[in-house]
This record gives sequence, C-alpha cells and structure tokens, in this order.
Amino acid sequence: MNTVYIGVGSNLGDKLQNCCKAIELVDNIENCTVMKQSPFYRTEPVGVASQDWYVNGVIRVETGLSAQDLLRSLLSIETGMGRVRKQRWESRIIDLDILLYEHHVIDEKNLTIPHPLMHIRKFVLMPMVQLDPDLVHPILGRTMSELLDDLAEEGQGIMPIGRA
Repeated sequence: MNTVYIGVGSNLGDKLQNCCKAIELVDNIENCTVMKQSPFYRTEPVGVASQDWYVNGVIRVETGLSAQDLLRSLLSIETGMGRVRKQRWESRIIDLDILLYEHHVIDEKNLTIPHPLMHIRKFVLMPMVQLDPDLVHPILGRTMSELLDDLAEEGQGIMPIGRA
C-alpha cells in the first residue's frame, strides 16, 4: 500500500458539504482508504481576484492504486460532482489534488508529484502540518512545518472552521 496526501477544496455551493462528500467518495474507491483527515480551513483564493473564499483540507490515504489510476479516480469524482474545467484556477465545486504519493517524484504530461505549488500555498501546508508536521518534501528536503514557517502571511488568509 502507498501513502498518499490529497488536497480537497471547494468554493462553490455548500463548500464544506462538497468537501465531505468528496472525501467519502475517495474512501469508496476500490483499494483506497482514507486514514486521516485534517481540520477544514476557510481560505483566501490565491492567484485570482473576485472569487469567494474556499474551504480546504487534506486527507491521508492508503492505496494500492498507481498514481495514474488514482488520478483517474479523483477526476471521475470531480466530474461526478459537477466540476467542469474551462480555465485554470476558476471557481470549482470540488478540487482533488494529489499532493504527495509516497516519496515519489513524478513528472508526466498530466501528473506532477509532488504538487508543484504545494510548498508555497498556506492552504495546503497548514492542513499538511496538522496531519504530519515532520513529513519531508521529496524534492526540497524540508519538513512541512519548515515550509509553512517560511511562508509570507500576505495574501494567504486562512481560518480554521473545525472538523466535519
């Protein structure tokens, strides 16, 4: 089994419910079990203007699936929940991103692991630190706590909203 960290986010509709439903659907993927879930956070959109704030969290999953098979399953969940991809960083009913897959480094046409922006996003690092503060980024060689400590506060508002 492989340990995988998946980012979960939503900024359309009932954001918290969307995230909870997506986590339940991930747990229902064959050969995939959600082992632990971070608290949820209300987070400021990064890289775009005039969007509603997100609800974000991270889950730790154990899976026998390959990274590509897991990605296909996550994309299927997003589509099934009503996500339509039109442009980058648009508002979304659900977003499921593979952040880390064991300590593997993967650079393929449709999949980059570790997630290429995770180390500069507070809405990823804060929940990662809640799950596994001493987990080391496989490329940067720094822990999640160290990466979070290095982030600037400006433009990355984040507020805990509790567990589902």
